[in-house]
Amino acid sequence: MRSTARAVVIGGGVGGASILYWLARLGWTDIVLVERARVTSGSTFHSAGLVGQLRGSLSLTQMMMNSVDLYRKLGEEVGLETGWHEVGSLRLASSEERMEELARQAGWAKTFGLPLELVSAKQAQDMFPPMSTEGVLGAAYLATDGYIDPSQLTLALVEGARRRGAEICEDTRVIAIETGARRVKRVVTDKGPIETDLVVNAGGMFAAEIGRLVGVTVPLIPMAHEYLITKPEGLPRDMPTMRDPSLLVYYRPESGGLIMGGYERDPAPWSLDGIPSDFNGKLLEPDWDRFEPLMTNAIVRTPSLKDASVVRLVNGPEAFTPDGEFILGPTEVRGFWVAAGFCAHGLAGAGGMGRLVAEWIVDGRPHLDAWEMDSRRFGRHYISREYTLARTREVYSTYYDVKYPGHERAAGRPLRLSPAYPRLEELGAAFGEKSGWERANWFEPNAARGDESLRPRGWAGRLWSPAIEAEHRGCRENAALFDFTSFAKIEVRGAGAAAFLEHLSDNRVARAVGALTYTQMLNDAGGIECDFTITRLAEDRFRIVTGTAFGQHDLFWIRDHISDDGSVQVEDVTSSLACIGLWGPAARTILQPLTTTDISNKSFPYMTSQQLAVGSVPCLALRVTYVGELGWELYCPSEFGLRLWDTIWEPGQSQGLTAGGYKAVDSMRLEKGYRVWGADIGPEVNPYDAGLGFCVKLDKGDFIGRDALVKAREAPSSTRLACLVLDDPRSVALGSEPVRIAGDVTGRVTSGGYGYTVGKSIAYAYVPASAIIGTALEVEIFGTWVPGHVSDEPLYDPTGQRVRS
Repeated sequence: MRSTARAVVIGGGVGGASILYWLARLGWTDIVLVERARVTSGSTFHSAGLVGQLRGSLSLTQMMMNSVDLYRKLGEEVGLETGWHEVGSLRLASSEERMEELARQAGWAKTFGLPLELVSAKQAQDMFPPMSTEGVLGAAYLATDGYIDPSQLTLALVEGARRRGAEICEDTRVIAIETGARRVKRVVTDKGPIETDLVVNAGGMFAAEIGRLVGVTVPLIPMAHEYLITKPEGLPRDMPTMRDPSLLVYYRPESGGLIMGGYERDPAPWSLDGIPSDFNGKLLEPDWDRFEPLMTNAIVRTPSLKDASVVRLVNGPEAFTPDGEFILGPTEVRGFWVAAGFCAHGLAGAGGMGRLVAEWIVDGRPHLDAWEMDSRRFGRHYISREYTLARTREVYSTYYDVKYPGHERAAGRPLRLSPAYPRLEELGAAFGEKSGWERANWFEPNAARGDESLRPRGWAGRLWSPAIEAEHRGCRENAALFDFTSFAKIEVRGAGAAAFLEHLSDNRVARAVGALTYTQMLNDAGGIECDFTITRLAEDRFRIVTGTAFGQHDLFWIRDHISDDGSVQVEDVTSSLACIGLWGPAARTILQPLTTTDISNKSFPYMTSQQLAVGSVPCLALRVTYVGELGWELYCPSEFGLRLWDTIWEPGQSQGLTAGGYKAVDSMRLEKGYRVWGADIGPEVNPYDAGLGFCVKLDKGDFIGRDALVKAREAPSSTRLACLVLDDPRSVALGSEPVRIAGDVTGRVTSGGYGYTVGKSIAYAYVPASAIIGTALEVEIFGTWVPGHVSDEPLYDPTGQRVRS
């Protein structure tokens, strides 16, 4: 075994093998994989092996497509069988909502270039003969899906890495991972130490245990997952795989018989107090009682299963995460990476996942927007096993459920509560949750003042209320009060803070004390890594305010760039500060009597901050907006938060003040063309293409991404983010819908909604740069092509007069 290595991969399952393969393929040959037992002896060997490509996002789908691309070629490359069978897949629909789901997926598939087609129940049966068509309304068929042998695939990946110089050390246990100054130094195994700067924790269900060696939380839970194998019955070996989500079951052909499994409503977490040290290459005892509901469902769809001879019931633990997605990427310990939590679709994603992680390591950034899989997306509350278990159990038990846009998970709630939470409850808030925070989506009593006839068609109208319109109009026409305590807040301070932030930001942020700046932080390729405001509180102190869901991401991005000289300190101050937002044309009229500070436009201009008192509450007031109206974000220590709400709310009642929720905010921000990171913008998009070129200050000196922006300005991209207006106001895009211009699919919707003031269905999408204002187009919404056009933006208050009044 080598005593030094450029990288050490821990874990010989399909994930670790794929990362090793791709690192070697990208030129990193001085690498080692260490496996506690034998390769594939964890969860990999008992995987059912289904490979489905279409997922709910571009990055996940592209990762799965990259897997299939590799699986087609790998066997020939290394001269070994991989067990890849490109037989296609069927997904059945047994209800109208399932048919709507398939129609939506068919639209997504067009934007990814996947050959998904909708077929009848009879056509599905022709492809999968043992299936009963009873209750089936239709199906989706994707010809390029299939299944693969997990052990053969893993061994082929290992061989591909070995041929390029990688070393594989089986029966080698990691005892410790030594660090210094929060950086990886060496891996200590029972066969000796390996000096290295980089470790990838691909430990599968053991990943949490490995993470604890360096103080990193990897929130996952092993779940006992079962499937049965029948004896050969002469079934066609080239049948597609099949999923019937309404019955919670899946199938694939197996040597003339079937494999059938599913996701039961009452899952079985396993070995929560620690996985036995000798649990290698083992299975759990079959649990027929737990499997019986799935068996009952499966017989409904495949009646012949009732009389089939069962070879065995496989019961093996699989690692699941609290949100059902992979855990990938770097951590707070430099040089310590995670690739775990594959949630039973590890075989589908392994090939593409290994490529994603390896490119991320080698190039310093992922080539796909990986935030939804990023290991740093989880907050400190996931240290709690109780909370992690509750969330993960819900993910497993609802694996096949229809997830409507805006769907809210219920497990583990409520957890993080704003000081104003009791008042929001009293006012009838319909709560959503983000990053553990309870947040008001809308206030149902306001529905009486809304217009039910504006309910969007289809899914967009499922999780909706007329209250959203009432709150939108209340803010536009008078004033509304919002609880924004969940906003993530990061303080950067120290003698080097100003220069540090200038180096990271594309805008000029080290301005006068009290100045507030909207800016992006970019990667070397000019892609947008962060999008937020920075307020200068003092010569050596700044406060960043960013979206609730992006706090962890932005915090890590900033910390990753800090030098070790101690000149800059970064602190997450989110929980220490409450935030109440007051916006609308009457905001000044409501707030001025509550403070002795002059808040006139002259004394308190737009994009500035001041310390002031609101009643008895000391606040930092930021004159900024995300809704396009006059107003302030008011920050105070958390213990004052309830008093601050009451101080504004009570006198505001005589002036028509409305309580507002996040759904109204989203509607108003669409009218103003404000972008959302992770949807409209992200690491693959530069500010020019995103319509944010006004933030870029190339003349301020060097900053990360500047060279890439200079090139982008000289050679503009062929696409740009555009505002689209649809002809039918009640046909509302939700995201990922295909956009068609002159008969060709040219892009996909990034976000959409209804603008209650402008009375239009609004969508944002990346379209050809040649698509000028007025260009006719169509957006496919649940199978219907809805006409619209490219519009000038913003649709509301284009001169910005209202925010500066």
